[in-house]
Amino acid sequence: MVYEERNLWSSLIVSVIGSIVYIAITLMAAGDGPLTDVDWVPIMLWTIIGSIVAAIVVSIIWGMLAGIRDPEGVGKSDQRDRDIARMGNRVGFSFLVIAGLGVLVLCAFEADWFWIANTMYFGFAISTIAGGIASVIAYRRGLV
Repeated sequence: MVYEERNLWSSLIVSVIGSIVYIAITLMAAGDGPLTDVDWVPIMLWTIIGSIVAAIVVSIIWGMLAGIRDPEGVGKSDQRDRDIARMGNRVGFSFLVIAGLGVLVLCAFEADWFWIANTMYFGFAISTIAGGIASVIAYRRGLV
């Protein structure tokens, strides 16, 4: 597994886990009450910060383990890696644009801050996950 693919997997795994943790904590905080009453800001911020730190740590540890196994190719990337990253980013950005449009619609209807912020948060999360999945498929099957 090449350097770029390892980092991709790290980001993908942490994004999925971070999103699940955020949903679980938010639902537990809501209890039987409405979701809009949850103090979502600290939950979201800590989830984002924790996910970034976790992705960095997982990537570093995975890189060190890969370096032990294959010291020659641990940090190398080539044109194929760049092409796959570009394609994955295009897929991810499309979901980010959809989330941005959703946020604009929610703002137009004066929705609660909770829904606006969570639409953008999950837009970023789905963007990362969808782009990551597209890139993993490209690594496994090749670019079309």
